[in-house]
Amino acid sequence: MEHVVPAKGVPAAGAAGRRKRGTGSLTRRMIVIAAIWISILLAVGGFALNRLLTESLVRNFDESLELVLRSMIGTSELGTTGELKFSRPPADQRFIESYSGSYFQITPLPDATGRTPDVADFPSRSLWDRRLAVDPKVSRLELFKYDSYQFSGEPLRIVERDVIIPGSEIKWRFQVAQSRENLDSQLKELRTTLTWSFAVLGLGLVMLAALQTFYGLWPLRRVRHEVVAIRSGAKTRISDDFPDEIQPLTQEINQLLAHNEEQAEEARRHAGNLAHALKTPLTVITNAATARDPELHDTVCREATTMRRQVDHHLARARAIGRRASAQARAPVWESLQAVQRAVTRIHEGATVDIAGDKGCQVRVERQDLDEMLGNLVENAAKYGSGRVFVTVEKSAPFVDILIEDDGPGIPEEQRTELFTRGKRLDTTGKPGTGLGLAIVRDVAEIYGGRIALEESEDLGGLLARLSLPLG
Repeated sequence: MEHVVPAKGVPAAGAAGRRKRGTGSLTRRMIVIAAIWISILLAVGGFALNRLLTESLVRNFDESLELVLRSMIGTSELGTTGELKFSRPPADQRFIESYSGSYFQITPLPDATGRTPDVADFPSRSLWDRRLAVDPKVSRLELFKYDSYQFSGEPLRIVERDVIIPGSEIKWRFQVAQSRENLDSQLKELRTTLTWSFAVLGLGLVMLAALQTFYGLWPLRRVRHEVVAIRSGAKTRISDDFPDEIQPLTQEINQLLAHNEEQAEEARRHAGNLAHALKTPLTVITNAATARDPELHDTVCREATTMRRQVDHHLARARAIGRRASAQARAPVWESLQAVQRAVTRIHEGATVDIAGDKGCQVRVERQDLDEMLGNLVENAAKYGSGRVFVTVEKSAPFVDILIEDDGPGIPEEQRTELFTRGKRLDTTGKPGTGLGLAIVRDVAEIYGGRIALEESEDLGGLLARLSLPLG
């Protein structure tokens, strides 16, 4: 048997089926759930109502038979020869019409010794040549009601009771029977009416649920149309006239649109800044090459270094902006400081970097960006100080403050803000550097919602850089 391998990019049938089952119409789901629930409730309610009305009809039917039975017992008396008779004839004329559906029968029962009394039973004329079945072994001291199918094609409802007539020692069983035809017809009509009524009610409720669903979900369709309008350029934001339950969604979408616009504007701004930063060095190189400047080599190297540091600066910002989307970013401050400590002490011989403070602090920053910020600050402290650097980690909710102190000459307060200018250096000793370290630290910290400030170190006498980052 050949095995068919799906083409690249074409999902397998099973996977497509699983995805299809996992999606679908929200409207259809709500209508189906409502229809199932309505059906269950109507079925339970219909069953309960049918049972209640059936019992009511049967009870009324039995009460009419009981009334006839009590009337018969009340008018019964003994004849001169011990037979049973009525003091007045039954009021219901159906008892004298053959096979009318209404019957009675009074039967003498055997005594305690089992001897059958020498007295004839007393049936209604409507029985004609038939007799109601009697079980003499069962005592009926109380009214007993039951259904009987002893007559072919004519189900009966029978009420019976054993009675001893005053002046007689014989126990008589009084039975009144009536055909169930009318009762069954009423029950059938009742159930038919209930079925159609509940079916129409269920259909109406499902239609109401469908209408409610379509009307209730209409704001979501409006959201979809407005998003389409935004994508086509007809609108820039979703309207505010939505129900309270939809407004949080529309507000989040509007905030997302605003965030995307800010990111796009930020990207355009950085692209423009980079282009502007590269334009001047390229112009200098072009002019020098056109004029065949004998110092073209030195000019190219100098301007290339300028371009490289500008590219590095903007790449660092771009990386930080790209990583900022991860809300789960966490970085342990102590581990990053230890890594920076090892790197700086290897690069700058004789420099010592001491770390103190809270070892368990975490910040909501990507580890690579945290390493870059701490690396710039600690390296600057080791480079421009006298070799001693002291780093303190303090938790100051909602931030973590990282204090980097050096034992250098320090910087006057009025000149500290100049250090954040791109390419600006206050050092005149000729030590290598691009002048972008603090600018990169400030930009990356602000991207994550942090900040940096320069102060004077009280312990070492040099510069203190306070880097504050969001607590993780």
